[in-house]
Amino acid sequence: MIKTFIKLIGGTFLVLFFLVTSSVNAQTTPKYSNEFLSIGVGARALGMSNAMTSVVDDVTAAYWNPAALTDIEHRYQFSFQHAAYFQGVANYDYLGAAMAIDSDSHLGLALIRLGIDDIPDTRLLFDDQGRIDYSLIDFFSTSDVALIISYARGVSLIGGENFVQGGGLTFGVNFKVVRRSIGPFAKAWGFGLDASAKYQVDAWNFGIMIRDITTTFNSWTIDKDQLRNSFSQTNNEIPNNSLELTLPKMIVGASRSFNLYTDIDVLVSTDITFSFDGRRNVLIPNRIASVDPSFGFEFDYQDKFFLRMGMGNFQRVKDFTTGDVSTESTFWTFQPNMGMGIQLDEFKIDYALTDIGNVAESPYSHVFSISYSLEPLAAIYAKNKRRIRKKNQENDK
Repeated sequence: MIKTFIKLIGGTFLVLFFLVTSSVNAQTTPKYSNEFLSIGVGARALGMSNAMTSVVDDVTAAYWNPAALTDIEHRYQFSFQHAAYFQGVANYDYLGAAMAIDSDSHLGLALIRLGIDDIPDTRLLFDDQGRIDYSLIDFFSTSDVALIISYARGVSLIGGENFVQGGGLTFGVNFKVVRRSIGPFAKAWGFGLDASAKYQVDAWNFGIMIRDITTTFNSWTIDKDQLRNSFSQTNNEIPNNSLELTLPKMIVGASRSFNLYTDIDVLVSTDITFSFDGRRNVLIPNRIASVDPSFGFEFDYQDKFFLRMGMGNFQRVKDFTTGDVSTESTFWTFQPNMGMGIQLDEFKIDYALTDIGNVAESPYSHVFSISYSLEPLAAIYAKNKRRIRKKNQENDK
């Protein structure tokens, strides 16, 4: 069964290769397009360095892997997150909701915003007499907003006399609407699709998430009247309306839980991200597909108290410690993360501390998220019902 999943990933990789090659040949695409959708949601995920494709089992699955929405064991679940980056200059907010439709399918909804507000517009700082007039300063915001609508359904492709009744394979899809704006100067609408799958067998979980599988299109509209005076004074060319393409990205993950002692378990997970928008500064850079791995660990006590850690964002950085001496030497760095969580009946509160390595010059980022669940579902909905297990293992319990 694991071999079957590996073959599925290999076939998907080949399909993506041909799709991306065709897109690159047809039109030049910018690197890091819609990158605000790669930050991640949920303090649990951020504390585990985003190694969540095969792990996620709550409302945040609408972002990480919509196929995992079927693992939610409540009819309704909600989540909220707020994070401030760069000492509060940028605000990152997430709101999510999920609802069970029946025993095999779920709906999900996610709203994500990354914005910088109250940016001073000093174009009219001087009055008609050439004097500075601070009352003429106006303020604007720049923001990236995404609405994600998700659907997941479980299937029973694997069964028979050797296995417990139920499906271990689920599929999911996202429909995304993206709205990006830079004050009154430029705005864009974008649309795209994600596709994913999650496969559960015995103690193993496997996941695959293909973001922007159809290529996401962002159509930019520039208000030239707002820019004409400033750009003419600085001898710059006013940009034109344009179409920005976001190429597909594939994320493959695997995870497994181990019992350490009585009520203490540890979850080990890894994600491998394949980017197809050119050579990136990652562990394995390549013009066709850059490979970026991440690793996460979660220790839990009685499924109520959680301690998490992770590492990712591997980069080769130039050595600037030599002062005035010119050098081309580089060294490898990575970003460690950590976090914790607590389950309080219907509420779950998670915390993560990010940007604690030397990779980023930005200060520490403290991230909190909270989730709330309503109406526990019957056993037929439970994720263990859909997990493939051998019958002899089931009889031993």
